[in-house]
Amino acid sequence: MAIKEFFDIPARYKNWSMALMGVGVLSVIIGFILYGTGEHHGARFWATMLQNSTYFLLITNAAMFFICATTLAMGGFQMAFRRVSEAISIAVIPLGIIALVVLIALCVIDPHIYHWLHPQGDKILEGKSGFLNSGFYIVWTILTIGLWIVLGYKMRQLSHELDNNPLPDTESGRRYIFKNSVWASIFIVWFGLTAMSVTPWLWLMSLDAHWFSTMYSWYTFASTFVAGLALITIFVVYMKNQGYLEYTNEEHIHDLGKFMFAFSIFWTYLWFAQYMLIWYANIPEETIYFKSRVTTNHHSGAYTGLYWFMFCINFIAPILILMRRGSKRNYTTVTFMAIVIIFGHWLDFNQMVFASLFPEHVQLNLFDFGVAAGFVGLIMYSTGKAMAKYPLLAKNHPFIKESIIHHT
Repeated sequence: MAIKEFFDIPARYKNWSMALMGVGVLSVIIGFILYGTGEHHGARFWATMLQNSTYFLLITNAAMFFICATTLAMGGFQMAFRRVSEAISIAVIPLGIIALVVLIALCVIDPHIYHWLHPQGDKILEGKSGFLNSGFYIVWTILTIGLWIVLGYKMRQLSHELDNNPLPDTESGRRYIFKNSVWASIFIVWFGLTAMSVTPWLWLMSLDAHWFSTMYSWYTFASTFVAGLALITIFVVYMKNQGYLEYTNEEHIHDLGKFMFAFSIFWTYLWFAQYMLIWYANIPEETIYFKSRVTTNHHSGAYTGLYWFMFCINFIAPILILMRRGSKRNYTTVTFMAIVIIFGHWLDFNQMVFASLFPEHVQLNLFDFGVAAGFVGLIMYSTGKAMAKYPLLAKNHPFIKESIIHHT
């Protein structure tokens, strides 16, 4: 079978990506003029930048986590579309730089996003100052994003080195797989220390530094990982519709659909576990988190509607639509659900950030959507450019045959 090895970026694709980036840049400029000055408005602008920069960084980095996890599991099924995941992970470089600028600015400029920057007189914040301080925050953020970029680059480099250098024998294949497993293990360990533990505490949970949850990092990981899987699915289906990825078929789409379904349930499990434990214990220091998010007989939460709408999109929609086998093999259905999931978890990040900073009123407006559009355009541009630069099939990888004959 003759295959198309390189992605020829359509003019329409390029125009859309550039237009969305233009909308994003324009939204940032207008948003800064409207919201970027003053104590309250400064926080409004930077909260939007925090939400979008961290969310889109984490979902693109989830693509490399997916590659490394399947590498360690010896999962050859994903080799038919692995180059799509690799291309998405390249977006971590520009998104990581943007997020790094935003996150450091939150400490240096101090638009009153992180109250722990001024712990004087607050016994709780003073007690946490060994962890919540600008020095540790900045150093850990630089290390987190820097090593995500470096380790991701190493994994892609290992993949590309076989494009023009086929493995001569079986023993070389074993050594190659072992080397891949070693670097994938290093990435997974660093990912576990950052995205699955410390980093969400610093970037997001510390917005309300008096509150804490031991499940917060897992909750954040589940949200961004399922959104990352949805992003991979969208690009795989798009490339199939454009006549590329000839060895990717319904079996691979079915697997991606199963992953989206399974991790939507996993996210819901963490959502319920965090909510139920706090509700059951009924400790004021913990229940404060839900006062702006849930309406009860004693108070009215400003974000109640957004909170439950987000829950319906992220749980009820996937479980009802993706439960059937046929729906997970239908390109239109999985694409629709992938878009819904990405949007639903973007809303989740919105309430995670804004309900902590502005508990009295929902702040969501066109500014937020405009900035999000810019990040979407940047992901499209970066991913498309990467797919045009490198072959779309890792034809010399030892597991490529397993992926071609894959059947669920």
